[in-house]
Amino acid sequence: MNIQYTKAAIKTIMVVDFSTKQRIRKGIEGIPAGDIKTLQGYQGLYRLRVGKWRIVFSYPDNNTILIEKIATRGRVYKGGL
Repeated sequence: MNIQYTKAAIKTIMVVDFSTKQRIRKGIEGIPAGDIKTLQGYQGLYRLRVGKWRIVFSYPDNNTILIEKIATRGRVYKGGL
C-alpha cells in the first residue's frame, strides 16, 4: 500500500521527538489495524489514535493512504481539516 503525506503532516513529523516519530510511523504502517474511526461530518476521512496523537487520513484510491493531518488530540480538529 502506498502512503502519501500532505505538507502539514510532514511539518508535524519534522518537529516531534524521535520516540514520537517512531510511534506515529508504526501506527501509520499498521493501518488498517489500530484504533480507527470515521470522522463525523467529513466524508471519507478517518482518524487513527496513537496515544495522545491523532492521525487524520483518507483513501483517495484503493491502493493509497493519504495522511492529511497529524496533531495532538486538542489541536487536530481545530482549524478545519
